Amino acid sequence: MGNKVIITADISCDLNRELEQRYGVEVMPLHIVIGGNSYEDWVNITPEELYDIFYKTKELPHTTAVSVGEYAEFFKKYVDQGYDVVHLSLGSKLSVTHQSSVLASEEFPGRVYSVDTQNLSTGSGLLVIKACELRDQGKSAKEIYDEVNKMVPKAHASFVLDRLDFMHAGGRCSAVAMLGANLLSLKPSIEVHNNDGGSMGVGKKYRGKYDKVLLQYMEDTIAKYDDIDPSRVFVTHAGANPEYVDGVVKAVKEKGIFKEIHITRASCTISSHCGPNTLGVLFMTK
Repeated sequence: MGNKVIITADISCDLNRELEQRYGVEVMPLHIVIGGNSYEDWVNITPEELYDIFYKTKELPHTTAVSVGEYAEFFKKYVDQGYDVVHLSLGSKLSVTHQSSVLASEEFPGRVYSVDTQNLSTGSGLLVIKACELRDQGKSAKEIYDEVNKMVPKAHASFVLDRLDFMHAGGRCSAVAMLGANLLSLKPSIEVHNNDGGSMGVGKKYRGKYDKVLLQYMEDTIAKYDDIDPSRVFVTHAGANPEYVDGVVKAVKEKGIFKEIHITRASCTISSHCGPNTLGVLFMTK
């Protein structure tokens, strides 16, 4: 009989505490630096506190990678308890944390496996839950690693930005682009490429009131696929107006596609790149 298996993930998978407990997931906090101070995501800083600091200081929050040593220490405590570990990381094109986790796993040959989710937020979280379901079926760590890697292209993540302030502050769009988008009420959708390490690109650009934009985005996103996995969908936001969130959730429910609809709040790691009012609808295909 093989060792017990534990599923771990970077905090940026954006599962809420209830889901972490339900599925027995252990999370690795990522580092946030802002205002000259370093914090651990959701440990000693929240997204709202991050926003407050940004708007007061105009200093962009940024993330720093978890070191190989930190990952090794994180994995060791579970290996020492007799577990084999399957870790799901933030996409390799988005952060070097995946490479750090891979290097750390090499210190525990045959005991720790690190999956590049090629995704972010609950795009990664969807794969985390799949890994937990495989664990509960009695699969070994290696079997879970192999099967989840095959599922990576089936996890779809996208989101819509209300404003481009954070993107501009991070150098990801020009002042002219930000001003033009704000004046024209353009709301770009950002799509995660789940076959390219999680790199991101601009999808459809919406225009109009944000509550209406979100509903059209939801319709467009779901209409792209005719083989949706009905198990679950995430409505994940970075501090969006509750009325906006409720409107999207209601519209998703009316589709009658998904067995479970989860609302989760994006971590500081994700929020620091997109800013408040960002919202995404994330799910898997078969």
